[in-house]
Amino acid sequence: MKIGQSLWRTKSLSGILEESRHENTSGNALKRSLSVRDLTAFGIAAIVGAGIFSTIGNAAVNGGPAISVLFVFTAIACGFSALCYAEFASMVPVAGSAYTYAYFSLGELIAWIIGWDLLLEYAIGNIACAISWSDYFTEFIRGFGWKFPEYLTMDYFSAMRAHKVVSEAMAAGADFSMIPETTRAAHEAWIQAPGIGGVRIIADLPALFIVVVITAIVFVGIRESRTINNLMVGLKLLVIFGVIVAGSFYVHPGNWSPFAPEGIAGVLKGVSAVFFAFIGFDAISTTAEECKNPSRDLPRAIFYSLAICTVLYVLIALVLTGMVDYGELGVGDPLAFVFKKVGLDWMSGIVAFTALIAMASVLLIFQLGQPRIWMSMSRDGLLPKAFSRIHPRFKTPSFATIVTGIVVAVPALFMNLTEVTDLTSIGTLFAFVVVCGGVLVLQQKKTRVEGRFQVPYINGKYLVPLLMLVTVYLNIRYNHNYWRDFLSMTEDKKWMVAFAERLPMWLFILTSMVITWLSYKRKLSLIPVMGLLSCLFLMTKLGHTNWMRFLVWLGIGLLFYFTFSRKNSKLNKAGVKIHGTPEL
Repeated sequence: MKIGQSLWRTKSLSGILEESRHENTSGNALKRSLSVRDLTAFGIAAIVGAGIFSTIGNAAVNGGPAISVLFVFTAIACGFSALCYAEFASMVPVAGSAYTYAYFSLGELIAWIIGWDLLLEYAIGNIACAISWSDYFTEFIRGFGWKFPEYLTMDYFSAMRAHKVVSEAMAAGADFSMIPETTRAAHEAWIQAPGIGGVRIIADLPALFIVVVITAIVFVGIRESRTINNLMVGLKLLVIFGVIVAGSFYVHPGNWSPFAPEGIAGVLKGVSAVFFAFIGFDAISTTAEECKNPSRDLPRAIFYSLAICTVLYVLIALVLTGMVDYGELGVGDPLAFVFKKVGLDWMSGIVAFTALIAMASVLLIFQLGQPRIWMSMSRDGLLPKAFSRIHPRFKTPSFATIVTGIVVAVPALFMNLTEVTDLTSIGTLFAFVVVCGGVLVLQQKKTRVEGRFQVPYINGKYLVPLLMLVTVYLNIRYNHNYWRDFLSMTEDKKWMVAFAERLPMWLFILTSMVITWLSYKRKLSLIPVMGLLSCLFLMTKLGHTNWMRFLVWLGIGLLFYFTFSRKNSKLNKAGVKIHGTPEL
């Protein structure tokens, strides 16, 4: 088989289902314990977490009260992708999520890329949740008069940067008391931290602790994970409703004006933080082999969880920005902060405790999902066999679960929350783009299975070009300084920075032109096209630095694929013939 052909070999649906049946009869089966209610709770657990209890604050600082609109826009973009996920989940009810869907529709190379991408998405997302959990934990115990040393509750680089900022400010004659409290605390951590050989010992120990506990729960079994998750979701939903109701009595409509203080550009700065809130429905599909009726229940759970969480996020955003000035919300625990600000310390304590539960439930779902993706890749020969090892008693991917715990726990000691949320968002958006592209391929090949959920077909021949024309018009009208700013940067000899910052947008424009032409020529379906383009557009707003980190990660993955995975692939060893159309 030629190398060029082998990169695009696909797995047939009959082959995927046969492998699944073989695993069920060989003693490597996972326990089928999850109902649609459990799956919906998993989705809510993954979506209602760090986004609502932490990153929403930073988004509000940039976008003001208008981030409530951004939540709606992001939910719509996710909704397009959710429909595509639902079709795949109904058609290919096995573990692996977007990785398995890509292997079936787009071929082995794309499947590897998305699988490698999902490893980044889940690992970094878990790290962010662990860090956020640590912030709320330290705040919670402080309410009882207990206090950890600062240098054992934060990451090394935040402390180092804060020390530099404070030192420069003091050297310039600034008043120490006027420096933000979080910056002062990080500076004190740097000063007080012990050192070994000139290296200061600064690490986030609570983040390590929660990862170890959650990994142990996931290792023990799916039923235990389900029960604990359902209890945690019920509690945090109850408290969130309480926050919305109690907070509404302290809303001052004047805080909503200006609604978008920095305009559209300011609102879009919150894309990373806002989108980070919605990545959870991807995790539901990784549990397909543990569902009682995956073809029916997975699509329903995806839609239920997305709809419920969108309403909650919009209401929370409006309440938070109505209670205090949006500029004050740039803290790690915005929900607890606003109630402390209005004098309801008891409510602040309840929120802080609930946030601990919420962060833990997100960690549980993501720690549950990542080993199952590794397991699927290992079954296909793309990762070492150890990753598909199933524990004989607990019926969980044991080795993969332990490795996931290590991969998350160690970086959580040292990484910064903002950096990890940006990387998680770009990785998730890329997965959504691939899944939407996969549905377009299936529709063109007419390989859809009757009787399963299907993305409604809406002819995009004229609608997609029309939407593109409207988008171009709005861009010209409201972003007319784009080229002037670009040229001014090139005149200031910052052309490399200017080029790097705008390259993602230019790639989006080029892709949009190609998709628009294909929509007209081949009558592509509107919904997956809008999912692909909206998610790709959101990717352009995450900054060239994150794009570079993401591309470096993919480069490492391709190196691993060509040195190990391609030759060890089961399809390669079996000498599988390329199928132009996946077999049904």
